[in-house]
Amino acid sequence: MTTKVNFPVTAGSIVVPYGHVIGNEKWRGSEVAQRLQGKVRLIFEDGLGLVDFHLPNRTCILFISEADLVAGDEFKRRLVRFRKASSLRGIVIVEKTQISDQYYLGVQKLVVLELGMVLLPVANQGEASQLIIQLVREQSRDHGANPFLRKQRAQLAEPAVLQTVQQIPGVGKTKALLLLQQFGSIHRLCNVSINELEEVVGQTVAQRIYTFLRS
Repeated sequence: MTTKVNFPVTAGSIVVPYGHVIGNEKWRGSEVAQRLQGKVRLIFEDGLGLVDFHLPNRTCILFISEADLVAGDEFKRRLVRFRKASSLRGIVIVEKTQISDQYYLGVQKLVVLELGMVLLPVANQGEASQLIIQLVREQSRDHGANPFLRKQRAQLAEPAVLQTVQQIPGVGKTKALLLLQQFGSIHRLCNVSINELEEVVGQTVAQRIYTFLRS
């Protein structure tokens, strides 16, 4: 069940309780919203501006759909405006399909190399919702948790998350499994040091992953 409330907006950010997602009103009724319902507490707000979903810990999701990629450069201007105006941690989820694949390298260069943001490719809105759910759950578990027990709780991610990690350059199924077993989630993977990555996949692949995910 979803509800609509007015959350305070301070310094360009929404205050999001742990276990919640604040979704842009435009996503109401979408596949992403439908799949989030029942998994996290989803609340819609019509004043999010450039952001699609706000998560706890000052994290937000900007979703670039197949249609956005095909339509032209408007999504690029949106990302640049967000990066210049916001101090939030932005994660860009891009819908990488057979149709939009030809645009992906350009998006990767803009998001990762020029804007210094995290880029996560997905095949569809269903995979996007799986990523959002895992990020929210991971942040909720980390809140107030004993840091010495966190690694013990790491579990193998759902198939959609595993498939997404495999799309990182140099990472196949075996390395994706190793990474998720070691770090537990994409959220942690995006924040580990290159030395930690080297211990799992070696220096060459670690450098590729670090460059790809570095925020």
